[in-house]
Amino acid sequence: MENLKENERIDDLEYQGLKIIQNSEGFCFGIDSILISYFAREIKKGSKIIDLGTGTGIIGILLCTKIEKSKVIGVEIQKEVYEMAKRSISLNKLEEQFMIMNANIKELENYQELGTFDAVVTNPPYKKNHTGIQNENEKKLISRHEITANLEDFIKISSKLLKDKKDFYMVHRPDRLVDIIELLRKYKLEPKKMQLVYPKQGKEPNLLLIKATKNAKPFLKIEKPLYVYEENGEYTAQILEIYGKEKIEK
Repeated sequence: MENLKENERIDDLEYQGLKIIQNSEGFCFGIDSILISYFAREIKKGSKIIDLGTGTGIIGILLCTKIEKSKVIGVEIQKEVYEMAKRSISLNKLEEQFMIMNANIKELENYQELGTFDAVVTNPPYKKNHTGIQNENEKKLISRHEITANLEDFIKISSKLLKDKKDFYMVHRPDRLVDIIELLRKYKLEPKKMQLVYPKQGKEPNLLLIKATKNAKPFLKIEKPLYVYEENGEYTAQILEIYGKEKIEK
């Protein structure tokens, strides 16, 4: 059992025995992290993966289990969050598979060899700096707003880190789609697959899953919409499958 600090708890991910340490006063992972780890499930086994803005380490922890024999590097700028993620890695006995760095993604050229990764996965801050409500504590503010790095920074370094013809996976907000497409192509990452996530039927989409390939030819596949909740408030069959709970008790 890892030593927990004030306001920390251990949550069961209900997936292959995995657990994660979270701080109720900081930023806790949401369904977006679960969805991007599922969206990136096609990454080939034995891949070298980097998770930019890893936060609690949730995406990297899930990928270690889903992508056989993969090696994952997580990058997190907040020291306290980085240390918490390290303890979660230890809790799941993934030290040999998942390594985490305390660094700003804009400085990765100083620490990582460029053009050596098979996949980049990221759940970056969604909100532009100085937009929306900003009365959150510092940890939540940095996690949600583009304070330490913006969308272009994430896409630019991703292109540099990837091998040729290898893949970039990101979860973001649909209202940033035009910016996302423009920046991906600016840095030679060709959009190849996209899926919109809806809270429920009849609502506007609130998440966007996108895959791009470095120096690929143009061709974009639009996946079927993903709905999170049924009208009665229960998870849809799609979400239950993603969570690995296909067998639903009647």
